Amino acid sequence: MTSSPIRECGAQSGARRLCELLAAGDLVTAPGIYDGLTAALVERRGFRAAYVSGASASVSLLGEPDLGLMTASEMAAHVARLRAATSLPLIVDIDTGYGNELNVRRTIETYCRLGVAAVHIEDQVSPKRCGHLDGKAVVPVEEAVSKVRAAVAARGDDEMIIIARTDARAPLGLRDAIDRANAYVDAGADMIFLEAPRSRDELEEVAQKVRAPLWPT
Repeated sequence: MTSSPIRECGAQSGARRLCELLAAGDLVTAPGIYDGLTAALVERRGFRAAYVSGASASVSLLGEPDLGLMTASEMAAHVARLRAATSLPLIVDIDTGYGNELNVRRTIETYCRLGVAAVHIEDQVSPKRCGHLDGKAVVPVEEAVSKVRAAVAARGDDEMIIIARTDARAPLGLRDAIDRANAYVDAGADMIFLEAPRSRDELEEVAQKVRAPLWPT
């Protein structure tokens, strides 16, 4: 994760704790958790944050692959259970936001109430696919920008970190993916998650050209 500060946050929130971890300059490892047991074990082992992926939720709860099958309410209930099992800052995958801008707003408001430290929202068409599967497609950039703006607006005074993810590398190429990432920065995203660069050179180019702290890809 980047060592750059993300945004000003309050003293006690999970988002503030995550901001401080990112600003400290050390490697922050956030293991994936998918049930109460893994949440408790990750905290007990001394990790300082945890990650809740849509793929692990779909596989563990539904026994199905990450193909956009989890509903907004199913994922929120899953996160609530994890939140009850650990005090660690949680970074949560909210897929495409579960619909249009109104759905995105409701999703963000829900996770604010749950005390989630950060979320990432992606620009795939719905139903989406795991970022490492073939056959992905992305929505027009204007639509994705509008959803990022909706997420930022819905956060309001809450301290949640908004991570905008683009899956454009595979269907459109690296240049378009970087352009999309910067459009999401302009829309208010705090961090960027550029999915699946294909080489070290591409990773370096992303780091040089994206105008925001980067989530590891």
